[in-house]
Amino acid sequence: MFMGAYSHTIDAKGRLIIPAKFREGLGERFVVSKGFDGCLQAYDPESWKDIEEKLKELPQFKKEARDIARFFLGGAVEAEIDKQGRILIPATLRQYAGLEKDVTLVGSGSKVEIWDSAKWNKAEPESIEDLAENLSALGFSL
Repeated sequence: MFMGAYSHTIDAKGRLIIPAKFREGLGERFVVSKGFDGCLQAYDPESWKDIEEKLKELPQFKKEARDIARFFLGGAVEAEIDKQGRILIPATLRQYAGLEKDVTLVGSGSKVEIWDSAKWNKAEPESIEDLAENLSALGFSL
């Protein structure tokens, strides 16, 4: 399970250091894809395979199913960690997430989210209490 948040910078070539704690769970090769809310998401190979299987099960005659498959699969790349613990994030994904310099990597359970730091700082809900109330209506409680 991924947890915690780490701040790093992305260099001019699009290389980003992956924290050692996250490298342990992601492995040497993993998938980076477009994510929700304007971030990128990194998945270990097993978790990504589960996503692919779920996408295959969607009814292909439904436009929403095709759209979500295109979003995740068309926006995905295999990343490989180099000897310095970095990955190369392609320009198209950097542009999607607005990654220019300061980046925050956030453990989010089964995945790692990669955020532009300014966007991440604005993403926190104004009222965690309101959020908790809304989630309780979905059957979630701590």
